[in-house]
Amino acid sequence: MGTVARVNLFPTATTADESARGAEVAVLPVGSFEQHGAHLPLATDAVIATTIADALAAAYPVLRLPPITIGCSHEHAEWAGTVSISAATLYAVVNDVAASLRRSGVPKLVLVNAHGGNYVLSNVVQESTSPMALFPGVEGWQAAHDAAGLETSLDSDMHAGELETSLLLHAHPSLVRPGFTEADHLADDRRHLLTVGLRPYAESGVVGRPSLATAEKGRLVLASLVESFGDTLAALG
Repeated sequence: MGTVARVNLFPTATTADESARGAEVAVLPVGSFEQHGAHLPLATDAVIATTIADALAAAYPVLRLPPITIGCSHEHAEWAGTVSISAATLYAVVNDVAASLRRSGVPKLVLVNAHGGNYVLSNVVQESTSPMALFPGVEGWQAAHDAAGLETSLDSDMHAGELETSLLLHAHPSLVRPGFTEADHLADDRRHLLTVGLRPYAESGVVGRPSLATAEKGRLVLASLVESFGDTLAALG
């Protein structure tokens, strides 16, 4: 067993700090606690969502909330350590957070989601009666993919691959375990994923090419996402 690296996922601003900031938009990182192969931690998605939210908060006047660290990871249930909550629970938690923010004078909320299996977040945003957005969308991820020169398509690089490994090599290199350069596995035909889970398609839990990951690619991905966030803010009005 390797040494366990630790990352602080929580903002340290005080109420005085936030009063002075006077943000009208909050960003809520949403991740998961699920297997990411042998080279990335179970908390990968929460760490990535928090990393993106931190970068957004450094560039825009937003309230950075602590992350939701467990999401809908049922397709990964066969691997040790994976923990899920129901879609109904995630739906309720996000709506409760939005309502609490409105009561405290923050009317707009952006869900910074880093786990593809949190499908229900799209419905939360779709049904919201107050300004809410989901970020990054497919377009944002694709723009970041292109800006960073990633070689594996987003569809092929589904899990613990070039993109996620690059982001952690840039932002939290201590979390990346040895072996990622030999962990490549592609499984483009995953047509029954929701029915049978990921294991029949990837015994290792990896779908993508982490061997191509670099810290520089991760830096460029993050920079692109920060830039594209301006469009999301504009859409919120």
